[in-house]
Amino acid sequence: MQAFTFFKWADKQQRYTHSVEAYHIIIGSLGRIRKFELIWVLINDMKGKGILTQEAFSLVIKWYARARMDKEAIETFKNMGKFGLSPDLASFNNLLIALCKCKYVRRAQEIFDEMMVEYVPDLRTYSIMLEGWGDERKVNKVREIFQEMIDRDCEPDIVVYVILMNAFCKGGKIEEAVKVLDEMRSRGCKPNLHAYSVLVHAYGSNKQIAEALDIFEKMKKDACALDTPTYNALIGAFCSASEIDGAYRTLEEMERSGVSPNSRTYNIILAYLIKHDRTEEAYDVFRRMVRRNCDPDAKTYTMMIKMFCNGDQVDMALDVWNQMSQKQFCPTSENLYVLINGLCDRGKIKKACKFFEEMIEKGIQPPATTYKRLQNVLLDAGNEDVLKYLTEKMKLLTKAPSDYS
Repeated sequence: MQAFTFFKWADKQQRYTHSVEAYHIIIGSLGRIRKFELIWVLINDMKGKGILTQEAFSLVIKWYARARMDKEAIETFKNMGKFGLSPDLASFNNLLIALCKCKYVRRAQEIFDEMMVEYVPDLRTYSIMLEGWGDERKVNKVREIFQEMIDRDCEPDIVVYVILMNAFCKGGKIEEAVKVLDEMRSRGCKPNLHAYSVLVHAYGSNKQIAEALDIFEKMKKDACALDTPTYNALIGAFCSASEIDGAYRTLEEMERSGVSPNSRTYNIILAYLIKHDRTEEAYDVFRRMVRRNCDPDAKTYTMMIKMFCNGDQVDMALDVWNQMSQKQFCPTSENLYVLINGLCDRGKIKKACKFFEEMIEKGIQPPATTYKRLQNVLLDAGNEDVLKYLTEKMKLLTKAPSDYS
């Protein structure tokens, strides 16, 4: 809300005009907090200035879908003409993406069937629907969409083949995904790293480590330049099969080959170690990560803080927090939630309040669960005055405290 207020104030200043990109940014900010009435104020502003874009509408559609408002998303697309815009196939594809990404795949299929005469599907359209049904693990629908694509003389490319393989793997049809790999070759489409990595990950998740290694060796024979995501897939395979030593060997081979591990590489290993209560080993891996100049990401910090809080080692959790601050890493709401929750569990109410206040001052929207947890702890401790102070401070955010009641 503060961003919107500043945006409107800036719009009134002399010798200044908002760019189209500025409108897109503020629409995204308002979408995250579901302020759709204000978004439409901006849409009308853009229309009045003659700078309204299809991208702006695609953003509105995306945020409606994320807010579980599929009807509004579809109506927004259908109403583009009333605002002087002519929706094209790219706009239609963006609508399908928004619906599929938010688990409205059946609704997306209905729209696809309803409008396919007006918007003739292209390869991108079919890839969106294939991925959507793949994520839903509806293998029969995947086969149906792919066959329709072939029947319409839409020649699949490497992207479509990888989506198809991924869909079969998610649906538990790994051998069918292998057949897709063979079909690719027969059609003169050389498999890429992503295609192989899908199989490595699938075999690993299924604890078929020998098959995963076989695919990995085939990649080498095909002279594929192995990259970080590929090694990550194999490390993930070893961890899924509970063979952590194999994961370590792969990490070492990766470094010897001159391929740099990233935060995802270490997060895979850390997740395995933490799941199996190997706390000291996990912290060693975390320190190795830092020593190798691989910056931890939000997920890394969340895992480490939660691990120490769950292990009644709050001081270590705070040490990780301090390391994060020293790196000037901006904490996420999840980082703070995990730390505040851990502090409340250990009765460290004062410190929990300190970090909650820090969350507010950084402009981070506290999750309702965090607020309610702290509220209950403070009321139980008879600290109504502290609760009142923090609640008043909540008014600086986009939602009033009443939204957390």
